[in-house]
Amino acid sequence: MIDALLAAPARLGGVRLLAVDGPSGAGKSTLAAEVAAGLRSRGCHTALVSTDAFATWDDPVGWWPRLVEGVLKPLADGVDGAYRRMDWSTGVPQPGELVRVTKPDVLVLEGVSSGRASVRPLLSHLCWISGGTEAERLARSVARDGEASRAELGRWQRFERGWFAVDGTPEAAGTRLS
Repeated sequence: MIDALLAAPARLGGVRLLAVDGPSGAGKSTLAAEVAAGLRSRGCHTALVSTDAFATWDDPVGWWPRLVEGVLKPLADGVDGAYRRMDWSTGVPQPGELVRVTKPDVLVLEGVSSGRASVRPLLSHLCWISGGTEAERLARSVARDGEASRAELGRWQRFERGWFAVDGTPEAAGTRLS
């Protein structure tokens, strides 16, 4: 996947944009971190941004304009970007710390909806990771987020199933992993 990404054109103001998308609990964050480390080992200045820094239970995908305005547009214009990471420490999500994104060679965007149709013209590569069955992904997500999150995670899975069906993300991916 790294070779395919580096061979692809930079479509975001000289930045190659990789989206690592798939359902919750599939392993997107782990894969994205591994890819970012691999890119850095090849001398690529790489930034990693997670959609988890934007999404909330009540707003799983509608936050996208904040990412576009804060990160994608500035990088397309050749300048650094920034965004406010959602802070969940009080149990109620609210804008938290400011995260600066210096203009990288490669931006790895990972998380649910990172490869959505509206961003595909800017992508150098889209990776889809399915991560097993819905039950397996739910078990991993609950292990990660805690038993108290089970009901919300189940609701989230139902939402993302519909989202991916309408958006066509898996079919658009250049790399598909199980």
